[in-house]
Amino acid sequence: MFKKILIANRGEIAMRVIRTCKEMGIKTVAVYSTADAESLHVRFADEAVCIGPAPSSESYLKMSNIIAAAEITNADAIHPGYGFLSENAKFSKICEEHEIKFIGASAEMIERMGDKASARATMDAAGVPTIPGSDGILATFEETEKLADKMGYPVMLKATAGGGGKGMRAVWKKSELKKSWDSARQEAHACFGNDAMYMEKLIEEPRHIEIQIIGDSNGNACHLSERDCSIQRRHQKLTEETPSPFITNELRERMGDAAVKASEFIKYEGAGTVEFLVDKHGNFYFMEMNTRIQVEHPITEQVVDYDLIREQILVAGGVPISGKNYFPQLHSIECRINAEDPYKDFRPSPGKITNLHIPGGHGIRVDTHVYSGYTIPPNYDSMIAKLITTAQTREEAINKMRRALDEFIIEGIKTTIPFHAQLMEHPDYINGNYTTKFMETFEIQ
Repeated sequence: MFKKILIANRGEIAMRVIRTCKEMGIKTVAVYSTADAESLHVRFADEAVCIGPAPSSESYLKMSNIIAAAEITNADAIHPGYGFLSENAKFSKICEEHEIKFIGASAEMIERMGDKASARATMDAAGVPTIPGSDGILATFEETEKLADKMGYPVMLKATAGGGGKGMRAVWKKSELKKSWDSARQEAHACFGNDAMYMEKLIEEPRHIEIQIIGDSNGNACHLSERDCSIQRRHQKLTEETPSPFITNELRERMGDAAVKASEFIKYEGAGTVEFLVDKHGNFYFMEMNTRIQVEHPITEQVVDYDLIREQILVAGGVPISGKNYFPQLHSIECRINAEDPYKDFRPSPGKITNLHIPGGHGIRVDTHVYSGYTIPPNYDSMIAKLITTAQTREEAINKMRRALDEFIIEGIKTTIPFHAQLMEHPDYINGNYTTKFMETFEIQ
């Protein structure tokens, strides 16, 4: 097993990895930018190395600086967390070349599943249901128009190198196709340097359901059931829960089997999620695969009593998985607490936290890196905490979340706590009656 792990990330996920490493008796190295010098992950790691100035491009995305930090501290593994370099095939390959274990997917696997067109073709070959659409990249607009006519509207244009909702356009009628095609390609080129597009049938009233999987170096995989991530704003998740109030036991089993089938087909190693869109009739379609740990992994840990970070580390060290599939025994909800003003179109609100009270009690978990007196820098993602409640039933988990949100006090900046408090009172949310379109009609009061 590893003696020392460098965490190539920041914030709450860096803290999360440090905690599990300490429990496993593994030394840790934190890396940080000058903007993060006072962050908790720097304080609680065994060693800390400054890797550059505030901009991500000069610190957390600077591969040479991170590898240098690993070498001077004699780290034998790197955990990338999520975001930044966690799904960067080049970084995974560089780690391998320097004989440092990358606790994540191989470069080949990241490339194979990171390109959406390639991932779709792979899942077709594996026999996993995929959304009807183009066979690979669309060469011309004329080809796109002909296929859209054949499939029938509505359709969804997607950038093959996309992510975070960039380079995506829903097209409801033929007259909108050309304008959407041009704007999606322009956005994709600006964001990813790649304007290649593909197209899928648009799934109406969709649910975004992901299946958590773990695969080992022997080619075996298991799943830890689903998470419902349908409450989104501009394709960014706001809250998640497990089990999904929409998914039946029969559908849960079929989706889990499909995710395991997909993982074993590609001989996936590590933690990952197989993402599906589910329509109102219960038909599910492969959307993409994330080859890393997810922000929302704690709710899965809570309902099946399973440390996913620990399992990532064990699998990376060559330990085989049990092969057992896990199903939720409890209900868990996560609210992402962001430094944003929900009353002003979720505008970022960096600054100094002047007062902080974190909720507690039975069934409450808070993953965070902030404290009273901490200054949130404007340079990174605005998520500052994850509030997780767990109970015997969904109703109890919602009631617990209401209480915890009321008890969660963050002063000095604006946060999304008021939004989540109102969400927990919304009749459609309470009844589990929501899709990925929910936020299009939600108005914060």
